[in-house]
Amino acid sequence: MDPNHTGPEEYGHGGDAPRPRPPRESLTSDFGQHTPVPARTVRLVSGDFLLTVNPVDGSEIEPCPPAERPGRPAKLTEAERAEVERAAAPPVPPGPERPALPLLARQNEREHLVRLLARGRSVRLVGPGGSGRTRLLDVVAEDCADLAPDGVVRLTGHRRSADDLLHDLFHAVHDAPLHRPDRDELLDRVREIGAVVVLDDLEFGGAALDELLDATPECAFLFAVTPDVAAPSADAGVEDVELSGLDRAAGLDLLGHAVGRSLTDEEATWAGDLWFESEGLPLRFVQAGALLRQRDRLRAGTGAVDEFGVFEEVRPDEAPYDPADGDEVPLPSLGEAAAPAPLLASRLSASARATLEFAVALGGEVPHQAHLPALVGDTHADAALGELVACGLVSPVGARYRLAAGVPAQLEAAGYADDAGTRIREAAQHYAWWTGHPSVTPERVCAESDAVLAALTALTPLGPADEPSTAVQLARTAAPAFASGLHWSAWERALRAGAEAARIAGDVGEQAYFHHELGIHALCAGQLDRARAELEASIGLRGVLADKRGTVAGRRALALVADRSGVPLALAPTVAEEVPAAHVEEPASPPRGAPMAFPDLQPPADTGLFVSHAVPAAAAPRPAEERVAGGLKGLARRNLVAAGAGALLVAVLGTVVTLGATSGSEAETPSENIGVNPSASQGVDDGSLDADPASGDQDDTGKAPARPSDLGPDGTPGTADDPTPTATGFDEPSDEGTGSTEPDEPTKSASPSTEPSTSPDPGPSDPEEPPTDPEEPPTDPEEPPTDPEEPPTDTPTTTPGEPSTSVSASDTASSAPVEASTSTDPGAPGDAEPLI
Repeated sequence: MDPNHTGPEEYGHGGDAPRPRPPRESLTSDFGQHTPVPARTVRLVSGDFLLTVNPVDGSEIEPCPPAERPGRPAKLTEAERAEVERAAAPPVPPGPERPALPLLARQNEREHLVRLLARGRSVRLVGPGGSGRTRLLDVVAEDCADLAPDGVVRLTGHRRSADDLLHDLFHAVHDAPLHRPDRDELLDRVREIGAVVVLDDLEFGGAALDELLDATPECAFLFAVTPDVAAPSADAGVEDVELSGLDRAAGLDLLGHAVGRSLTDEEATWAGDLWFESEGLPLRFVQAGALLRQRDRLRAGTGAVDEFGVFEEVRPDEAPYDPADGDEVPLPSLGEAAAPAPLLASRLSASARATLEFAVALGGEVPHQAHLPALVGDTHADAALGELVACGLVSPVGARYRLAAGVPAQLEAAGYADDAGTRIREAAQHYAWWTGHPSVTPERVCAESDAVLAALTALTPLGPADEPSTAVQLARTAAPAFASGLHWSAWERALRAGAEAARIAGDVGEQAYFHHELGIHALCAGQLDRARAELEASIGLRGVLADKRGTVAGRRALALVADRSGVPLALAPTVAEEVPAAHVEEPASPPRGAPMAFPDLQPPADTGLFVSHAVPAAAAPRPAEERVAGGLKGLARRNLVAAGAGALLVAVLGTVVTLGATSGSEAETPSENIGVNPSASQGVDDGSLDADPASGDQDDTGKAPARPSDLGPDGTPGTADDPTPTATGFDEPSDEGTGSTEPDEPTKSASPSTEPSTSPDPGPSDPEEPPTDPEEPPTDPEEPPTDPEEPPTDTPTTTPGEPSTSVSASDTASSAPVEASTSTDPGAPGDAEPLI
């Protein structure tokens, strides 16, 4: 193919080239032709946390791994600081560049401020709105460029706290992208900064100002404040410099520079009256100069052309002055010159007037000039900012513009706030689309934070006019951008406004998201109690919605809060997590109340008690009552009620066993003399009331311990599961008696010398033994207290590794006493009866 003579194939008119796609219908959506844009997530380091800003399910926070922790931030070079300062400056309005007005009658204040800053002193420049504070700061900053090693740092204090200013100072000097140091690290870094900090529109004083000064000992501050801001403390060492108005000559000179020509006698007289009324504020002369320029255009008959030479549409009620009438255009009245905003705005373009309506609706915040074409609906609306700056209706604040001092009230009185609700909704819808666009960086959103927050806070009280709520959408898209741009005060304000808007709209899912983000913000700020409350609220709301992913993110953050605070988690089960309810079995209360715990009783050292039984030929199955007693062994040992009941009725069991043994029938066994309740016998050396510890191969009486052939089927000598215990050669009792097995009243023995005493205060069984102290446990195992109304004073203990005492009970909640059987050694001292 000839490269100089193209053929039809190159345009798709010949060959096998594909034919162009037919045009689609204008109303057909083309969203399906593009891949969906993924959510914009940002990972940043906050202190020792690694924060992943997730605009979908909520931000995730975790301890930062050592490999991802940033190193020590380096300071910016002089060229880099200049670039940062240019980025933080307000935008240059479009249109022809106008010469800057000179700084008149401020030379003394200028030199005084430079001298104080050169000595390292901090100064407050105090002046009312419109006194030219910002203009004086610009000149002083240029004079102090070479005073400090880190140069001059320009900051704005409009809606900034002391903590916000410390972070702004840190990022203005250091190269630390996506890094927000914690409090300790922040103080260490800013303490090393040596710069002249020019801070305009400071809004706080007192202790907060002292905190800022103490954190930056190597910096010299130049604050610009209004008279209504609180003064610093007496120990702060900050000197105040008052900025008053201009004198009459300086005011007339400034007015001539603003008009661009010499004043006539009539205009000079009018300017003198204005100077007296305005107290010499420079802003009033700048606005008066704009009024005179508009009057000049009216006198020239060019009212349909703005000051940049662009033809504009003039409202019918504001027809330009016709010089053919022969009347001279009058000067504005003194009242109009004192409040010139409505008159100035009426002679501006339609785009400029619409911009003023948005600014009034947003609380004085002027949207960036890049947003004006979309908000106003005019492709050339960005030029409106130049008109407003030239008229003195707006003033720079940081990297943006606001309505000048006194202008919002004047415009509201002129009716510019009549359609504020409509303007707020339009601005909120635009910002909701813009902040969520993937091409918009978090830094640009942070630069427009004041206008965005103004639209959000103004729209929230109006309530949702559509579904879904515009305020919720705006907060949902702006909050992650503020967090990613490290503008965390704006992040918190957006989250709180969004939570309120979601509550008004009744959107539970969005409320859960905002509460989760507020908890993450509080955790990063070190406010653990508030973080716990917000996260628990979020988890509860997401549990109602069965949002498992959001619940997991919230629980992880809450676990981190518990780890930092040392307070364990106490979360209720949610719908998304099916947690079985814990089942706790508690023993029933005793009939007469729970007895108090009593000290452990030690068995007497002068008794050697043991019980031996013959091993049966075949182990018989245990009765049902004994299986029940075996199941209640652990419960009796754990429960003080059963232990006290068993100790209380040992005497009753001894009486029953003794009467049965003395009945003369060798075929009868002790188990046959017991009522319906099963018996319990004690083993050797089990640490109970009637058992003695074994010492060596023989006890104190010279008898050998039980042989293996004497053990029961379960390996324990003399346990209750041996069905037929036999006599082991013990002596027969000398007296006989009959016993009663009624559960409510124990039977007394016929021989008072051989039976336990039933009196409330039993004496010792051996006359030679001293009486037992009522405060100490009884030394005789056969003498427990028999008064059922008197709780025992000790619990039976079991020696580890030895056979334990078996206690049986038919029902712990029943009023019937528990019966037990004991065996004693006939060789033991005292009058205890042996067991057959």
